Amino acid sequence: MTNDKNCPFCNPHTDSDQKIVFENEFCYFLQHIKFQEVLEGSGVIVPKKHHANAFELTHDEWNDTYNLLQKAKKYLDETFSPDGYTLGWNVGEVSNQTILHCHLHVIPRYKDEPLAGKGVRYWLKQPENKRRRKTS
Repeated sequence: MTNDKNCPFCNPHTDSDQKIVFENEFCYFLQHIKFQEVLEGSGVIVPKKHHANAFELTHDEWNDTYNLLQKAKKYLDETFSPDGYTLGWNVGEVSNQTILHCHLHVIPRYKDEPLAGKGVRYWLKQPENKRRRKTS
């Protein structure tokens, strides 16, 4: 499989704080210790082959992503008992994709969070996010 030697998702074994929770032929479900304090149970599903974004995934990688998502949900439900989930892909730096290897965020959500009820669109809909177009 094609990978990037400096990419943390291509080389998940090299970061001792990153755990491979599940894997299948084409993908991993990873959790990183630095996110567990605030986003308890959160993880990412990443293809083993290096792709910049979800638009590059093969049919097999989409199927394995789906299969890991179902397995991750069962595990998270049994381990953390979340009240909901936020799932998401960031594509490109403007969307805050900081690791340029395709990854699906799987974030358990809880009723007792300070931002319970606020999803991805909450931040996008804020007035300060309104696009300011250049005029000629």
